[in-house]
Amino acid sequence: QVQLVESGGGLVQAGGSLRLSCAASGRTFSRYTMGWFRQAPGKEREFVATISRSGRTTSYTDSVKGRFTISRDNANNTVYLRMNSLKPEDTAVYYCAAADEDLLSRAASMYHYWGQGTQVTVSS
Repeated sequence: QVQLVESGGGLVQAGGSLRLSCAASGRTFSRYTMGWFRQAPGKEREFVATISRSGRTTSYTDSVKGRFTISRDNANNTVYLRMNSLKPEDTAVYYCAAADEDLLSRAASMYHYWGQGTQVTVSS
């Protein structure tokens, strides 16, 4: 198993930036495909970005392409989500997730381990 703890959320004005971090502990971090999801009030959890075990391959939902960047540091067991040009519609709780399979996936059901979430609020 792996335990995940997110940090870095907060309140930011539209157009601003934040960097979320997700620290992992437990089994070897590099064995997991990692993802970021978010859930806004009254909405379902949605995929944001995912990164392969090596970090060489990434995938994003269309609404964040060109603004968000997912990256990972396997030596320090951490995955990041750099968020630039933030918009009010990016407001949500952001969750880090880990999947055992070596396959990029946008489906939440493919991810077996989840963090507790970190709140991101973007004011207009």
